[in-house]
Amino acid sequence: MTTHSFDKDYWEQHWEQAGGPAAPVAERGAPNPHLVREVAGLTPGTALDAGCGTGAEALWLAGQGWQVTAADISAAALARARELAEGVERVTWVEADLTTWEPGNVFDLVVTNYAHPAIPQLAFYDRIARWVAPGGTLLIVGHLHDAGGQAHGGGHGYHEAHGGGHGEAHGEREAPHGEEPPAEATVTLANITALLDPGVWRIDTAEEQTRERPGGQGLPLHDVIVRAGRLG
Repeated sequence: MTTHSFDKDYWEQHWEQAGGPAAPVAERGAPNPHLVREVAGLTPGTALDAGCGTGAEALWLAGQGWQVTAADISAAALARARELAEGVERVTWVEADLTTWEPGNVFDLVVTNYAHPAIPQLAFYDRIARWVAPGGTLLIVGHLHDAGGQAHGGGHGYHEAHGGGHGEAHGEREAPHGEEPPAEATVTLANITALLDPGVWRIDTAEEQTRERPGGQGLPLHDVIVRAGRLG
């Protein structure tokens, strides 16, 4: 069994294989339901979608009045996102390696949905947490892994995500046969909450949830959801 890294070449190949002509605007796909629920009560301001993929979440946030910076490492994903976003304002698309990129400012909301970077998962969460403004919100939605590093929900013990907003199927596909993600890509709910210093963060949501895949195909998805507010 070999491992792979989530570098730019990996994601470009991934999106090119999953791509083809952009779907019509009416087929953008629904945003992640956890994001919709967790953000519903927040006052719109500035938002960063870290690992936006084809932009389902970024477009939904813009529709709710957020001024969104949507960043992803894949040029192929962003090309599709821009086509799907035709006529939509309030979104700035940024091709960026989030392991090295610096936004130059902080945001009222920083979200990441199933994003997998080339650095360890917890280091990625720690990095994007620094971009939340005082009084702002961090929302992490990821695939739940148990203490042994196994993902719940089938397919070689792991679901590969498309790095965030990725249309109606939210980017779920099984890892190629014979490949596994690096161990550093696996985290638990306890890992994430332990990362957030109680002197800096107020944890508002820390949950594990199971839901059916969009369309009802395949095994259920087991998600971890953490929403935290940065103390002012």
